[in-house]
Amino acid sequence: MAIQRMDNVAVVVDDLDAAVAFFSALGMELEGQAQIEGLFADRTVGLDGVRSDIAMMRTPDGHSKLELTKYHAPAVFEAEPRNPPPNTLGLHRVMFAVDDIDDTIARLRAHGAELLGEVARYENIFRLCYLRGPAGIIVALAEQIG
Repeated sequence: MAIQRMDNVAVVVDDLDAAVAFFSALGMELEGQAQIEGLFADRTVGLDGVRSDIAMMRTPDGHSKLELTKYHAPAVFEAEPRNPPPNTLGLHRVMFAVDDIDDTIARLRAHGAELLGEVARYENIFRLCYLRGPAGIIVALAEQIG
């Protein structure tokens, strides 16, 4: 049996409204929001007393989703360092294809994004960059140029 699809990637954030605004500025669409709590949540994630709010963001093509989660209980665990470098083990980066990388960077900077390096060219195929987004997540952007 094969998997059907990848449904979403979740990011735990400390400010849900700011994260929704950030990913909306990127071009994602808010699909819906919900409060999550109860025995099913505790059993699913393996924590006791889960109480959280989620916002499901969808790419314009409808194929990819990002779940933004704000935990109210139990208390959020903060890993060190707070903003790990790109070569840290584990999941911490998500990449988006964009039409205009410069315009996208400008829109995201208005929401606190910071370039980790600079916009670089990969041969004559892509312009690429890494930005630091909500909750320290690295958001990579790729503009196809050739």
